[in-house]
Amino acid sequence: MSTQDYLNGLVSELRSLPEETGWVEFKENNSNPEEIGEYLSALSNTAALQGKANGYLVWGIQNKTHAVVGTTFKPTQTKKGNENLESWLLRLLNPRLHFRFYELTHEGKPVVLLEIPRALGRPVQFQGIEFIRVGSYRKKLKDHPQIERELWRIFDATPFEELTATQRVDADTVLSLLDYPSYFELLDQPLPSDRDKILARLKEDRMIAPDQAGGWDITNLGAILFAKSLNSFKGLNRKAVRVIVYEGKGRLITVREQVGRKGYASGFEGLIEFVNALLPRNEVIGQAIRKEVPMYPEPAIRELIPNALIHQDFSVTGSGPMIEIFSDRMEITNPGLPLVQTERFLDTPPRSRNEVLASFMRRVGICEERGSGIDKVVFQTEFYQLPAPIFETAEGSTRAVLFAHKALREMDRADRTRACYLHACLRYVERDPMTNSTLRERFGIAEKNSAMASRIIREAMEDNLVKPYDLDQGKKYAKYLPYWA
Repeated sequence: MSTQDYLNGLVSELRSLPEETGWVEFKENNSNPEEIGEYLSALSNTAALQGKANGYLVWGIQNKTHAVVGTTFKPTQTKKGNENLESWLLRLLNPRLHFRFYELTHEGKPVVLLEIPRALGRPVQFQGIEFIRVGSYRKKLKDHPQIERELWRIFDATPFEELTATQRVDADTVLSLLDYPSYFELLDQPLPSDRDKILARLKEDRMIAPDQAGGWDITNLGAILFAKSLNSFKGLNRKAVRVIVYEGKGRLITVREQVGRKGYASGFEGLIEFVNALLPRNEVIGQAIRKEVPMYPEPAIRELIPNALIHQDFSVTGSGPMIEIFSDRMEITNPGLPLVQTERFLDTPPRSRNEVLASFMRRVGICEERGSGIDKVVFQTEFYQLPAPIFETAEGSTRAVLFAHKALREMDRADRTRACYLHACLRYVERDPMTNSTLRERFGIAEKNSAMASRIIREAMEDNLVKPYDLDQGKKYAKYLPYWA
């Protein structure tokens, strides 16, 4: 089916709906930018309230009779001041929506369709105000507290994975959009020869869901894990993983940029291989044999990348996971702030916004069991005596940073105390507190230079990162804990 045929069919369906449908609005020629912005908020929020994947604003259809009258509205030619209408609207929405205007001819007359994704996670605002449809009227959400409470209950109850990525497709389209052989391969199961059995298994794992017309909806879970191309799912195409390599330590010169288009599960091994091929390698000499080793331990990479995929906030539109490679570090960033404090990543079991996604990724061995991933990252950096990783938040995102090898004498105080703190955390979860001896081993400090380790511990205590295990302990056998223990 062509895009125009689909759009014409959609407009026909919308016209057949009752007049008081809260997630659809018909207009003739009203192109007031402020009103369109308020409708974007109202229809997005109402679509979420009424369990719809999208809301729609249609020009060229009479509101009362739903008769086709045509429109003179041209969204691509409309401006607000000197700014294009679409970019102006996008700038004033929070969170930003992946809305889209379509211009078509319906029953011989020009019609414009604005497709608006449902709100995810929180109500959509326009110019700082949240709107909703009450009957056929556009109202401020704050003036209707009962509706607002109901909307928040829906956000809390409906996980991202269960929402629809693509609606009303037939079985052949499902199998053309999803890499279903990878699904069975990752689960170590034989690929059924019967199409209906393939669909039944995908349905069982909530990758797809039957629609009311006898076809299928592809869920966000199915698309984000097994899409052959995330570009085929307009709400998810910005969630593809970006890998960027820079020259030097800054972002001024980009050497290479690649966007992975496969689903996270089906494309994971390819992503890891691609990233490892881009990473610098160090040459070491052991027993008179030269060999190259990766600058960053692969087990750490295999923990941090899935973490970024799983724990991202999918309600943050317009951005996705990103892997940036510099000459001295590697940064892995995902949209959304963490649900636990960054300094407690190592000891606190992770809380995921996307538990169904996380569960499947654990099930197929892409990520570790709950709570062990960051421990392994810290262990790997200690084993190879790399600077301690950084876990931080910036501009609504969460970032993990791995550093290239740096000698202890080249580390500054922040590097030393961060490493000391994470070492204390790692020893604490292993129920074997940090000592001067264990910290020396972590940094590769000789026993005769134990005073150097003592100085690092003292600096970490001054920075309130670690504390004595026992205030009355002697210095020789002193043990230390992270500050929160």
